[in-house]
Amino acid sequence: MRRGWPIAIGAVTLLAVETADADRLATFAGAGDYAILISSGRAETLKLTNQRAAADPDQPVLIERAPWFDMAMATALADPQLDLTTPMKGPFRTIAPEPGDILAAALRLARVAGLLPAFFVGGVATAEVVVSIADIDAHEDAARLRLAVRARLPVAQAEDAEIVAFRSPESADEHVALLIGTPNGQAPLVRLHSECLTGDVLGSLKCDCGPQLDAAIAAIRAAGWGILLYLRQEGRGIGLVNKLRAYALQDQGFDTVDANTRLGFAIDARDFGVAAQMLRLLGQDRVRLLTNNPAKVAGLEAAGVTVAERVPHFLPPNPHNERYLATKRDRTGHQL
Repeated sequence: MRRGWPIAIGAVTLLAVETADADRLATFAGAGDYAILISSGRAETLKLTNQRAAADPDQPVLIERAPWFDMAMATALADPQLDLTTPMKGPFRTIAPEPGDILAAALRLARVAGLLPAFFVGGVATAEVVVSIADIDAHEDAARLRLAVRARLPVAQAEDAEIVAFRSPESADEHVALLIGTPNGQAPLVRLHSECLTGDVLGSLKCDCGPQLDAAIAAIRAAGWGILLYLRQEGRGIGLVNKLRAYALQDQGFDTVDANTRLGFAIDARDFGVAAQMLRLLGQDRVRLLTNNPAKVAGLEAAGVTVAERVPHFLPPNPHNERYLATKRDRTGHQL
């Protein structure tokens, strides 16, 4: 899909809008006989949910092609960050999303690929790849994660640290653990930190990720023994590009929750089962968890890791992330 190739799921042929262009669309559906598949979240933004075929919030939405559709219109339908610069020129007519299970699977596959969940549907081009619905579940299968390598890694705040890298067959992203201190028979202090290029590397003030990472290493070092899990789940699992799209929507006045849903993604798409598997491979099934997020506690517990204690992880806000932190508190249940 990232190469702009058509795919087939069952008997349905699809072309991802984000990686298509006018030539690929012409090859896919030269006669112009196609529909456009979008998520229910995006359909709500476009005010289409008052139509019977788009009224179910759990179902994909299929828009019937009109004669004035072109590549630019499809791109504007797919990407909400363009709404202010490309006013929608409807009306749009939705049609029954059949077969619903296949179309829903296509949207899931786009999210796994880090693409906008939007497709051209029904072209006549031969698909390069045929995908089974059974293979479209998550970014990776946590049970297939394996320990790949470990090595000593002195870091600025913990010179006695060891780094451990993990791989799974389904993902090109390697997760890592930083082990700090010496096991003492007690449950380790553990921090689950999701990758954040903008915060961890560039020092973004829009979030609290960079300071949280530094403070977590310091807290684990002070505790004498613990583990930092660095999860390659950028943007709460939606990927860097889509996180930056959400930033663009935040610049238009939306909070982090509404920005994600307008893009057609979950509020939080992370899989904490991956973290649980990493802990099991490190021989740890009981932890003290450094977090303000109850979902992390629930995610580890559901995957079989006992959370003996939740340790609050508080950092002061700055003028740029006050609203972000308030949204985490008020809309996603973060506690202090």
